[in-house]
Amino acid sequence: MAKKVKATAARTAVYPGSFDPITLGHVDIIERVARTFDRVIVLIARSPDKQSLFTPEIRKTLIEKSLAHLDNVEVDIHEGLTTDYANRVGAMVLVRGLRAVVDFEYEVYMANMSAKLAPDIETLLVFARPAYYFLSSRSVKEVARHQGELSGLVPSPVQDALLKIFKKGKKK
Repeated sequence: MAKKVKATAARTAVYPGSFDPITLGHVDIIERVARTFDRVIVLIARSPDKQSLFTPEIRKTLIEKSLAHLDNVEVDIHEGLTTDYANRVGAMVLVRGLRAVVDFEYEVYMANMSAKLAPDIETLLVFARPAYYFLSSRSVKEVARHQGELSGLVPSPVQDALLKIFKKGKKK
């Protein structure tokens, strides 16, 4: 018999990622997930091994500005296992975005690892809309680095931050 969620309990989903920077593809997934869950936490992974363009704190601010229109979305920063964080906040679901077939194998691996570490937490794979299949944080940074057009790729707060960093060829 399926375990029922109490009507008064907040149904919480955690959407983890580096979000360096957040793209309109991420925003689209978050907006869609926010219609399904009472509470969505966008979880910025703090990874000392990864070279990031923006600090986790700046990413948090950019994401909060980009998602200000969503009342049930929070942004947090975490270093460590996502499943530990999800258990601590009472999340029932981890959200993973899929852009194309190339993402599938990695996301299945992550979903299976999460299931092993936290069997009570489900992984929800959300497919990107076709308009965002090509979009990644890495490609956005490359466009910005070469002063390409960023509209339609990232929210305006992110576009402003990228233009500031790459203005006049500061970072190559």
